[in-house]
Amino acid sequence: MATIEERLDRIYEIIQTEEFMTNKGLGNEIGFYIFDYDPEDEMLVRAHIQALKNRLNAPSSKRRVVEFDLYSILLKILESENLLTEFGSLEAEYGSEYLLEAVRDIASPEVYVQFIESQVEGYDLVFLTGVGRVWPVVRSHTVLNNLHHVLDKTPVIMFFPGRYDGTELRLFGRIKDDNYYRAFSLVPR
Repeated sequence: MATIEERLDRIYEIIQTEEFMTNKGLGNEIGFYIFDYDPEDEMLVRAHIQALKNRLNAPSSKRRVVEFDLYSILLKILESENLLTEFGSLEAEYGSEYLLEAVRDIASPEVYVQFIESQVEGYDLVFLTGVGRVWPVVRSHTVLNNLHHVLDKTPVIMFFPGRYDGTELRLFGRIKDDNYYRAFSLVPR
């Protein structure tokens, strides 16, 4: 079994191939990939993502990557609605469940997809991060389900703190996020 470091090191090698960038060998499937990892490796994975972005976006690189942190997007959405400062009083008045449902309505998967679509031009690879931090407001499979209409030619790598077995997503290794069949494991465990 490969270590997390060995698996992370393979990412650069994989995304440098033309087969990866052009979705060749996927049987006309969209190029959505999941890099799953143990949640305790979160800080290591974040550091590696930053190093990958720096390397891929260097002037000498033939790739351009953009990272969409789902949690940061959530904060931007809530800030644009002037809700961040209201959270405490809304929760006190209406309760946690009401607040969660209100946030889910405002930060729907469609809103995420619109945000990503408006920012992706000029990039040929997308990293999705912040999956664990944004749960339970947004679930990763709903973003992916809505995103494939927008990024059908652009490879997407979702960094997932949990387990993905090719059909089922288990956030943190224990919370069933849902079944998702359209993604491929980027670097199998």
